[in-house]
Amino acid sequence: MAVVAVATLVAASCGSGDSGANARSDVTVFAAASLTAAFTDLGDAFAGVEPDVGIRFSFAGSSELVAQIVEGAPADVFASADLDNMARLVDAGDVAAGAPVVFATNVAEIIVETGNPNGIVGVADLADDDLVVVQCAPQVPCGGYAEQVLANAGLTVAPRSFESSVSGVVAKVTLGEADAGIVYRTDVLEAGEGAAGVAIADEVNVTAEYPIAVTADASNPADAERFIEFVTSDAGQQILERYGFGAP
Repeated sequence: MAVVAVATLVAASCGSGDSGANARSDVTVFAAASLTAAFTDLGDAFAGVEPDVGIRFSFAGSSELVAQIVEGAPADVFASADLDNMARLVDAGDVAAGAPVVFATNVAEIIVETGNPNGIVGVADLADDDLVVVQCAPQVPCGGYAEQVLANAGLTVAPRSFESSVSGVVAKVTLGEADAGIVYRTDVLEAGEGAAGVAIADEVNVTAEYPIAVTADASNPADAERFIEFVTSDAGQQILERYGFGAP
């Protein structure tokens, strides 16, 4: 399933006159699909304290976003769901001076249909050939984490499909097109009553680290840095915590 990046604009009202609108600057944030709900909320909160800065989001798999930035897509900020994809951008010379900052953590979890009709209790059950298991593509952070989990558990699983972002895995399970997949705990929480989650044992689970950085070709680096400062502030961290993310 192809997942198309979704662009949204978060901007606070600057009053009824034209002068406020003319003064507003925009920051384009490319962020991992698993950050969609949390970052949309962060953007709203940021607009409340920085009314002259508009935030545009584009959400997709981290590897897809890296490819877009390397090819010249206009992004001011990149937030990845793993360190590897951020390192790819650094190696390509597309990150501004200064090291990326890890702003959140996450853990893997099995997503299943509401009510868990197949009685899945752990990762070992995913090796059942009768189950339709879907997984993120290996180059996508959630796919890399899933492979680590399965390797830690000594399991071989043959997914029925590989998705371009974690949103694709969630969609197939919630729509009843798949029985299970490995996603992030935050994705299960966001799915609400549309799905259920099965915890992965700590001894085989992995911790996902989320880094963020200003891009080298940012058209608005000063305001991009202000957004990152908000994400890492106490207010930003409280929002991320509400969506199930852990502290750096």
